Amino acid sequence: MRTNHEIDYRLFGEEMQCVEIELDPQETVIAESGSFMYMDSDIGMETIFGDGSRSGGNSFMDKILGAGKRLLTGESLFMTAFTNLGSGKKQVAFAAPYAGKIIPLDLMELQGKIICQKDAFLCAAKGVSVGIQFQRRLGTGLFGGEGFIMQKLEGDGLAFVHAGGHIMERILAPGEVLKVDTGCIVAYTSEVDFDIEFVRGVKNAIFGGEGLFFARLQGPGKVWLQTLPVSRLASRILSYGRGFGRKEEGSILGGLGNLMDGDGF
Repeated sequence: MRTNHEIDYRLFGEEMQCVEIELDPQETVIAESGSFMYMDSDIGMETIFGDGSRSGGNSFMDKILGAGKRLLTGESLFMTAFTNLGSGKKQVAFAAPYAGKIIPLDLMELQGKIICQKDAFLCAAKGVSVGIQFQRRLGTGLFGGEGFIMQKLEGDGLAFVHAGGHIMERILAPGEVLKVDTGCIVAYTSEVDFDIEFVRGVKNAIFGGEGLFFARLQGPGKVWLQTLPVSRLASRILSYGRGFGRKEEGSILGGLGNLMDGDGF
């Protein structure tokens, strides 16, 4: 038996997706501030501290502490709860913040816990706890690409996370090791061992362009990977905005043409 609210959903779109949540009367979905897209007229919206779950206690101070933990993951103190106050099924939708995919996660089928990157959470059924996960290893926290703090989703309901580009799922057998670029990890189940590994070879480390460390994921468990981390996308856009890395492909005038167009070299 689920203790979290049971919600249904539909995904729309390919690269810029949204998820439409169908709520029965008195069912509630919680979402990050700024992810709302549309809702039916009988759905009520309420801003709440934290995630609305009871995992941290019911007192006001417990709610303050629970919401304060969200600041450590770069999120807002507040979340928004959307409740169906009508008599029939109603819909509310949430949109992805950038190009990529929305991943539905049934926590009941995933041993009740998922660890994900700090900005991945989009929305979830009421009762799902959105907390923090500290990296226990010093090296993983310093060089793992996600810092010492990641998001932790716990419960037995549906949760939705978002990541950039295309999403790949890998199921790791016991003892199986997968080496991943540190920015490409979206989420993994709690039994996966997350560590880092130094890139071997002086030439690879200095000139390889892939950084000094791999993320090392060891099974058993399930891993979700993204092809386009938002940090990589932002870095590439920023470099083109400054004029670095531009190959002037297809331009006879090259940099002179850019200057004439007002773009500079």
